[in-house]
Amino acid sequence: MKNWFKNIGPGPLVAAAFIGPGTVTVCTLSGVAFGFSLLWAMVLSILATIVLQEMSARLGIISQKGLSEIIRTEIKHPVLKVLALILILSAIVIGNAAYEAGNISGGILGLEAIVGKYNLNVSGFSLNVFSVLIGAIAFSLLYTGNYKILERVLIALVTLMSLAFLFTAIITKPNLSDIFKGVFLPQLSKENLLTVIALIGTTVVPYNLFLHASLVKEKWKTPTDLKYARKDTIIAVVLGGMVSMCIMISAASIQTSEVHNAVDLAKGLEPLFGSFAKYFLAIGLFAAGITSAITAPLAAAFVMSGCLGWKDDMHTFKFKSVWGSIIILGVLFSSLGIKPIEIIKFAQVTNGILLPVIAGFLIWIMNKSSVLGIHKNTIRQNIFGGIILIISILLSIATLNKVFQLNLF
Repeated sequence: MKNWFKNIGPGPLVAAAFIGPGTVTVCTLSGVAFGFSLLWAMVLSILATIVLQEMSARLGIISQKGLSEIIRTEIKHPVLKVLALILILSAIVIGNAAYEAGNISGGILGLEAIVGKYNLNVSGFSLNVFSVLIGAIAFSLLYTGNYKILERVLIALVTLMSLAFLFTAIITKPNLSDIFKGVFLPQLSKENLLTVIALIGTTVVPYNLFLHASLVKEKWKTPTDLKYARKDTIIAVVLGGMVSMCIMISAASIQTSEVHNAVDLAKGLEPLFGSFAKYFLAIGLFAAGITSAITAPLAAAFVMSGCLGWKDDMHTFKFKSVWGSIIILGVLFSSLGIKPIEIIKFAQVTNGILLPVIAGFLIWIMNKSSVLGIHKNTIRQNIFGGIILIISILLSIATLNKVFQLNLF
């Protein structure tokens, strides 16, 4: 056990990355609308995430390269290579810049639920104090370029977030038999289909595959470390999935449909369970927001470096300029209340297209002996990967359907 804690790695950072304010909101709405009945969808999401993230981690350790760098070197056709790199840069770098305001805003909601709102007037503009504070924390941690410090801080925040949402779920005193039914008896209908897709889509995210492959090589260098990476991935993703399930369970106890986010969930729980529910949820939402506010710019910087052939080093000016720009944009957009709707739509489209493309590429590259040698995929891993590829294609169709309102479902 002591040896495992010593070898704990990027897994918690991956969990921190996918449990952002968007995940909290999706899980909240799912619990309010459908109770425990969609817990099985989160279990499916956890399994799919473990399979893909294990591949990404194995690729990073064996090749000692990031995923975007592998794509740049392994796709030989010049046109396909350029198209792939443009898609990745659009989805991850531009996408994370657009979503960063949402990450910071989620952290703000958590703090404001406890201490209220605080604004500063600067040259006629009203800046949210908490927006600047969260941006400053994220900037400071990433500026050090020290992976170990970043890892420890994010592990602490993920632990805090996990405990906050776990205690919230416990105080609602859920019916355990109903929970087991929701987990093991899948229910799928026209009414809940889009929610199921949203739950999977908010957990199986493309940028985590890039982030994981880049971070594992900061931690581990040899094939003998694969066993630690696998344990780290499984435990962290399961923990992250349990956090999402706790949010769904908490939301299921609300007797009204007038809930749109975690703050509304806190208000709904307070009459039944007192102010403790509000504080637990607020702490959880703050942790979810700030962890994603750190990991999203970091992933974008790794992706940009790999795509453009820069030195993959957290201390370089180019690397820092990417994540720094994204944090600054996030602080400005969240503080001034600006919603770059068109950029967000563009990011949704590119992310929707990217997931099946990257899942397909990952499975292809994981079968190349020239890259992975004896550590390439087994038949069983390819079967699981193929199933997830089909799911990712459905997710892509659903995302495009939502953005363009094609009414395919």
